[in-house]
Amino acid sequence: MAKLKNIIRQLAQDDFESIYQDLAKNNAEKSAYLLKYIYQEQLSDSKIMKELNVNTNAYYTLRSRLNQKIEEYLLQQIESPRTDVLRKVANINEIIFTKKRTIAIATLKKLEKELLDYDLSNELMLVYKTLKKLHINTPEYFEYSQFYNQHVAYTLDVDKVEFYMAEYFKKYGTYSFTFEETEKTELILLNQQIVNICKKYSSRRLYVYQSCVNVFHRLFVEAEDEMIDDSIEPIEDIFTSVEQTFTQYGMDSIYFHLGIVFQYLRLEYYNHYKLYRKAEKFFDEVNDSSAALLSSYNMFTYPARFLFTKLERNTRANNLEILYEENQGLFIDFEADLENTPQYVTYVCYRAICQFYAGKYEEGVRWLNKLLNDVSLKRFPYVNLEIKLFLGVLYVLVKDEELLTQLLTSLQRQIRLLSKETCIHAVLIAKLLKISMQANKIEKEERIKTLFEKIKKTLPKQTFCVTKYLRFDDELLNKII
Repeated sequence: MAKLKNIIRQLAQDDFESIYQDLAKNNAEKSAYLLKYIYQEQLSDSKIMKELNVNTNAYYTLRSRLNQKIEEYLLQQIESPRTDVLRKVANINEIIFTKKRTIAIATLKKLEKELLDYDLSNELMLVYKTLKKLHINTPEYFEYSQFYNQHVAYTLDVDKVEFYMAEYFKKYGTYSFTFEETEKTELILLNQQIVNICKKYSSRRLYVYQSCVNVFHRLFVEAEDEMIDDSIEPIEDIFTSVEQTFTQYGMDSIYFHLGIVFQYLRLEYYNHYKLYRKAEKFFDEVNDSSAALLSSYNMFTYPARFLFTKLERNTRANNLEILYEENQGLFIDFEADLENTPQYVTYVCYRAICQFYAGKYEEGVRWLNKLLNDVSLKRFPYVNLEIKLFLGVLYVLVKDEELLTQLLTSLQRQIRLLSKETCIHAVLIAKLLKISMQANKIEKEERIKTLFEKIKKTLPKQTFCVTKYLRFDDELLNKII
């Protein structure tokens, strides 16, 4: 909410009036009142909910939609002058055929300057192509030929970097499930390919793209190597340089959208080094944008990782139970991509964990069973095992012994195939599930207590592990027995 309040309170009066009138005309009265209460009266969240007569869930939904409306309005203000430049590029042929040569050249040179200001390399290539033809009988022909060739090469390299970025984060999704060395090596090579291309140019856009990958790579793939090479740019300096670029090219729509990616990277950076107070400065903005991140930013980062960061944050604050209701508003318009298996699995497991802490066990069972039916996890046997272990705990809590017995048979077979030594915690949780069906309450309590202590010591730290987010404590013990 902090992000939304901050944006609204910085709106100019004209902008506020324009957004307010637009909302009112489109029958979005409650969103209009929410805007007014924040901008003019600066009421607290609880007072706004009372004034609007809405519950927490509906309030999150209103807030999310208002935030989207304001962002669309601000983006429109950014794109207006940029769209004007693009329209001029589209009319280059009209300039050539209807204007005198000297006027056409002067217009194109002015257009060249504007395109450089917006860092639009594709359009610049067209301008240089035209200037080259207009100077075919002059010594400047060679100069514009060089400019044109350079921009063709640059444009192709920008395309390559964008492809490598998308490939990197797709590969990281797989790596987050397996943590295999071969996939780590592929990530290192993709990162190096991006670095090698970016070294060829003094390009702000390529620097920003490289930074998206480079910061993430150093936090989650090669973090231990960060301080070995003194020539590596410190992450704090990268953030400063990128922020300067975003400020300088405020009219660039790509930079406008990538702002949230770097807010997310800052959050993960401070969280990585356990500077939790600094991380909090970025949490609200990233959290409010989490559905958009998951939907639209997978080519620029790996946003599914934020869901686990959020679980870890709320675990420290001991308030995991509040996430269930918050999710109802945050993800109301979100549609998970079933083709993106790592993201979909992470998202569903996150929602199921929140359902677990809210006591919505049957809902959690439905979500996990749907997940197992929706996607094939043959490539990821340990992920499949984790989901089934969590499902088994939920079966215990909903007292469905028939489904639990069937699941235990499947779990024991899978553990044998994977080898007990590679998944000790799974062996212990399977034992726990079996003991939960015993009738002797006193004996059951003592055995489960002992297992809880062993499970907490054997939960893996670095792999995809859903069960490590379950609290094996007295509260869970009492629910089981």
